[in-house]
Amino acid sequence: MGRISDGEREYIVRPMKAEEVALAIEWAEQEGWNPGRHDAPCFQAADPSGFFVGELHGEPVGSISAVAYDEHFGFVGLYIVRPDFRGKGLGLRIWRHAMAYLGERNIGLDGVIAQQANYRKSGFQLAHRNIRFQGVAHGAGNTPLSNLSDVPFNQLATYDRLLFPAPRSSFLTAWIAQPDVVALAAIRDGRICGYAVLRKCRHGRKIGPLFADNERTAEGLFSALLSRCPDEMVSIDVPQNNAAAIALAERYGMASTFETARMYTGEPPPIPIARVFGITSFELG
Repeated sequence: MGRISDGEREYIVRPMKAEEVALAIEWAEQEGWNPGRHDAPCFQAADPSGFFVGELHGEPVGSISAVAYDEHFGFVGLYIVRPDFRGKGLGLRIWRHAMAYLGERNIGLDGVIAQQANYRKSGFQLAHRNIRFQGVAHGAGNTPLSNLSDVPFNQLATYDRLLFPAPRSSFLTAWIAQPDVVALAAIRDGRICGYAVLRKCRHGRKIGPLFADNERTAEGLFSALLSRCPDEMVSIDVPQNNAAAIALAERYGMASTFETARMYTGEPPPIPIARVFGITSFELG
C-alpha cells in the first residue's frame, strides 16, 4: 500500500476489493469505452491481486489494473482518474504503484494514440496499433462449428497459449462461461483451428478474441457470431498489422471508430499476429 500526506489531504493506493472492480468498469463506461456487462468478475479472475484503487480522504478517485499473467508477462488497463480529480498528480502515483507490482515483467498496454509519448517515458515502445471496427451485425452462420463449452478445456488453453503471450486459464474459464456469451470453436481433424467469443456490452456486443489458423476459418467464426445477434451493433478490435483481419471487418460493412497503441516495455511477444483477427480486450490484452 502506498500513502502520501501533505497536511491538507491524504492519498492512499491500495488493492481493490472485489466489488470495486465493478466501480472501475463503471468509470470505463463513463469514459465511453463500452465495457462488457460481465467484465468485472472475468477480469478479476485473471489476477485477483492486480487491481488497485487510489483513495483520497477515503473516497475512490482512480483505478488501474496490472494483471500479472505469469512471472514473465503482465498487462495494464483501466487506468482512470475521475475527471474532477485530474491534474493533481494522482494518476502518476497509482501508475507507479502498478509498475512496481508488475516488476521486471514484460508489460503490455493499449493506450490512446495521444499518450504514446508519455508511455515511452515509462519505457514502453510501440508494437502496432489496434483498430476498433464497428457495424450492424449480419451473417450467414453456415459453417459447422462447435460450442466452446463442449471442447476439452485443455485443448482450448493449449491453442490460446499459441496466440497470447502467457497462460490465462483462470481468465478463460470465466470468459467463456459468462452470461449472455456465445463462444464457438472451429474443429479440424479433431483439433481446434480457431475460436471466438461474443459478449454482451453496455451497448451492443463485442467479439474478442477471434483467433484462427487462416482467414477462411476466421470468417466462418465471424459470420456465425454475427448471425447470433442480427441487427445489433457489434465491434471487434483488430491488429492494424493483420491486413486480412481488416479486410474481413470491412467486408461485413464495419467501419473504423477508434485506435489504440499496443505497446510493451520489452520486445513484442512472438505470437503469430496473422492468426489474431480480434484481440480479447483493450483492458487485458
